[in-house]
Amino acid sequence: MNELTTSREGTGHVNAGAAAGCAPSGALPQIAARDGWSPPEWALMQRLLLETLNDAAAEFVRRYTYPDGTLIWRDNWPGMDGSDDPYEAFMNLALLYALGGSEEVHALALNMWDAITWQWTQYGQIYNEFDRYYDWMHHGEGYLYLYFLGLTDPHLPKQVQRSVRFAGMYTGDDPEADNYDKEKKLIRSPITGSKGPRFTMTEEDWCTHRGVLDDYLAPFEDIPGVDFASGKCPWSDDNVYREIIRLMNERMARGDVPLNLNATSLVTHAFMMTGEERFRGWVLTYYAAWEERAARNGGIMPDNVGLSGEIGEYMDGKWWGGYYGWRWPHGFMTVIEPLTNAAMNAALLTGDMSRLGEARRQLDLNWSLGKREDGVWVVPHRHFDAGWTDYRQPDPKYAIYLWTVSMAEEDRERANRIEAAAHFREVDVPAVSGRNPATGKETKHFIGNTYPWFRYMQGLAPDYPGQALHAGYRLIRQQLEKMRSDAGNPRSWNYGAYNTDDLSSIHFWQEYCPLYFESLVQLTWGAPMHISHGGLQHARLRYFDADGRRPGLPEQVGALVEALTEDGATVTLVNVGLTAERTVIVQAGGFGEHRFEQAVCYNERGERTAVVPIGSRWLEVKLAPGSGVRLELTMLRYVNAPTYATPWTAEADRAPVLRGRSE
Repeated sequence: MNELTTSREGTGHVNAGAAAGCAPSGALPQIAARDGWSPPEWALMQRLLLETLNDAAAEFVRRYTYPDGTLIWRDNWPGMDGSDDPYEAFMNLALLYALGGSEEVHALALNMWDAITWQWTQYGQIYNEFDRYYDWMHHGEGYLYLYFLGLTDPHLPKQVQRSVRFAGMYTGDDPEADNYDKEKKLIRSPITGSKGPRFTMTEEDWCTHRGVLDDYLAPFEDIPGVDFASGKCPWSDDNVYREIIRLMNERMARGDVPLNLNATSLVTHAFMMTGEERFRGWVLTYYAAWEERAARNGGIMPDNVGLSGEIGEYMDGKWWGGYYGWRWPHGFMTVIEPLTNAAMNAALLTGDMSRLGEARRQLDLNWSLGKREDGVWVVPHRHFDAGWTDYRQPDPKYAIYLWTVSMAEEDRERANRIEAAAHFREVDVPAVSGRNPATGKETKHFIGNTYPWFRYMQGLAPDYPGQALHAGYRLIRQQLEKMRSDAGNPRSWNYGAYNTDDLSSIHFWQEYCPLYFESLVQLTWGAPMHISHGGLQHARLRYFDADGRRPGLPEQVGALVEALTEDGATVTLVNVGLTAERTVIVQAGGFGEHRFEQAVCYNERGERTAVVPIGSRWLEVKLAPGSGVRLELTMLRYVNAPTYATPWTAEADRAPVLRGRSE
């Protein structure tokens, strides 16, 4: 007997050309699932993780803050390195709430943003609620918190105000933060912020980095007294340090770099908060400017562009050697990551998959420069004056990110052509937020399982959900043990030295934070975790609690995205509780950018029970106690303007941007 009923009192249809933020009229398309469903282990584990994370969040905040949310830490902090690290440590409070975390987590997320912003304003790194000046690797990391808050409270006046003001600092609309040259279409320095471009850096700006940078490659090949070939540079030597700062100001402090493409996430965020076309236009214009520079440079993305727009203007004509570019400090990673972020943002804003083209071209070019060593294809990660160097196995994650947007076979092939090392294939419990010292694998923000998830999506790792969720539990336990240890006591930290190891004082909170939950994002939202240096958190599906009128899965509901295709997704929803009906609203896309066309419904036995027309970005599913349903969802992807709007809010509900008095 069919135990699944459907209702369609209103379609909630949103046309492709509809303005961002339009709420549907009438009731949402509905499915009512009544078939019993034995609670799967993955659903029980998801609920266990959410409950554990709720408790861990409150304990984490208690451990490291005063009652007002300010961090128990130093009475001063010099240099320009600053707010990105505490923002990173506490940003997942907001993302946890968006997944289904508790209302206490929600309150903590809002309070900690305000507390960190206030505290680092007092230290001197923040002005007008935004970093005074720093680069877009660190802005990219810190302002993930801002983007996650967009997933929770898109219509709070503070959120709307910040999104517009911060974006204006990079669109050329803030005279106090004159970071962007509208005519030349370039960001005027690698070091920018609420005080504008930083054309002259000081020794004090870099003082907190000196210890750790002793073990890094020199930023230039001609620093007197430094053996560049050694791969080390003694920043702690005062004479060397003074010369480095002089050369950075002469060669690196002016003009644009690919790292600045991470600013497209900030401005895309503003578009999704407001729907203002000027923000979309800026992202596409700035991204196109970098496409043109690569074409002008023979196809290779240059890493430095002068204030005149000339490639290599301050580097003796060299297209390599710029700030966070092909030579120093990380090489290819800091070229391809911001480019991938910008390409995904452009595709999100237009629905045009050709916008991924520049990221694809750079991956293909890098691949073509490779060679086979010990039977493995390796590619260059750096370019020195002598040419390409630092050959290593490529990281498949960049092609995977492109594939999650495009669903194109060519991007799947880009990922699969890489002979992924064992440390990419295995389900990981990362030990640090950063590079694994043994394998070299990057696990920033404890993100370590992008490739195993990708294999699961291809049907090659059917046991991945259980493995990943158990790994997530072990990671939380590991982090709680670290947090509760004597080393994790903030009142006993040694504040006298800077950057002496992976747990330098400003990074402590990230390393002790227990709020990491990669598996929950992957399995419920059907997407990899964000790119840690400034990527938006894309998703194939998102959820809202209809009864609580809030983001996230309702209590006792689990969700497993089992398959993704170019025109659909398969998800199983289960109410593991036996006492209450739960109503979940499923959204097509992390930002409502897709539209559901149809749902084919199956019971636990795999029997088809209904075919439901939808025609909306939202679908309401009522789950009786102990019930579940598997949905094969057909969708049109990237047909809606992306927005943070919820099923209950419309464009008219947005808070106005407040205007201060003029003197």
